[in-house]
Amino acid sequence: MNTYKKLARKIASLSEPEELKIVLRNVASLSTLQAITYVLPIIILPYLFRVIGPEKFGLISFAQAFVQYFMILTDYGFGVSATKEISLAHDEHARVCEIFSSVMAAKAVLALLSLLLLGVIIYFIPKFRADWMVYLFSFGAVIGNTLFPVWFFQGTEKMKHIADLNIAGGFLTLLLIFLFVRSEQDYLLVPLITSSVFLMTGLWAQYIVFKKFGVSFKFPGYNNVRQQLKAGWDIFISIVAINAYTTTRIFTVGLLTNNTLTGFYAIAEKIASACQTFPLLSFSQAIFPRLSKIFHRNKDKAFELMQHIQQFTVNVSLVCLPIIFILSPLIIRVFCGGDYPEAVLTLRLLLIAVFFVSANAFRVQFLLVCGKTETYSRIHLFIAMIGLPTIFLLVYSFNYIGAAVASAIIEAGIFVITYITVKNHAFRFI
Repeated sequence: MNTYKKLARKIASLSEPEELKIVLRNVASLSTLQAITYVLPIIILPYLFRVIGPEKFGLISFAQAFVQYFMILTDYGFGVSATKEISLAHDEHARVCEIFSSVMAAKAVLALLSLLLLGVIIYFIPKFRADWMVYLFSFGAVIGNTLFPVWFFQGTEKMKHIADLNIAGGFLTLLLIFLFVRSEQDYLLVPLITSSVFLMTGLWAQYIVFKKFGVSFKFPGYNNVRQQLKAGWDIFISIVAINAYTTTRIFTVGLLTNNTLTGFYAIAEKIASACQTFPLLSFSQAIFPRLSKIFHRNKDKAFELMQHIQQFTVNVSLVCLPIIFILSPLIIRVFCGGDYPEAVLTLRLLLIAVFFVSANAFRVQFLLVCGKTETYSRIHLFIAMIGLPTIFLLVYSFNYIGAAVASAIIEAGIFVITYITVKNHAFRFI
């Protein structure tokens, strides 16, 4: 609590009162969202694991990891580039409409390309053709995610809309799964329900943008779309590189083992992911647009604020993660309905990776705030070239535990490289 108060005082001293109010309001909205999305998996995942069994759970997890690549393609680098543009053009309505139209048009083209790629993969590759309905139903989430303009709400610093829609979607998903998924034979309903809710929240988000923000869509010219794609390119390459050693873990386990083992690994990774995103993600999303504005006014203030926020997240991790580490056997027992020592070990190894992510999150983000997208991209491309073969080698050698070992090694490597980069070049940022 004292650490939190110190951080709040530091943020207050480094920003205007109105800025602090906006940031805290957005942190509160997104933290509520993260808290609920943290609780919902605790309810849904053990239920699904028991009802549809580890094999079908593993198949669905593999399909979700697969369509995640299409989400990466449709998200492109807009989560950073478009957020930053909307943030800086916040008071220019015509410019906001232009950015929104150009980004949505680009995302629509990428979504269509994704659908075509999915069709080709399902048709030509037997592993995917055998369960084509799982992959097709899962793809609906890509369309819904394309429609949901998270980047717009972040740029306008109206994160409450993100929270409200996702919370409503989360509870609706929970209700529908409990009502309709009653046995292993109902496994196809899981991706169908998830995708349907994604589509509903995406369409509702579009309604809010048009109705409450008064944004109008006008078909953009080729140059406008091309400009948005160019602006997000470095970030996109970085995101592809990052997912080469994150999303690929479940995908690799699915390719090199079987659906049952994939199910056990997926459970451990989903738990670790929840620990990583709550509350770090909400804090990061709320801080980014405001930190960008502070940086444009005063680089020294922005750099100092980043350092204090990063230290705060390290302190929180040092308190929370050891508790989860100790309770891992109990957590796995609750989720899986039995004692699975390998799943416990996997979770504990993944928690080590979570610590390095938390200890590095805002340092990495600051590279983007100060426009060092090429440096950001180079770091992750370098790690991807080493990390991807490491994942395949360790999964092949040590089964799904190898994926967790690879994750801990990779995140430690990113932490070291980023720390050295920021420390050696801090004077260039400020």
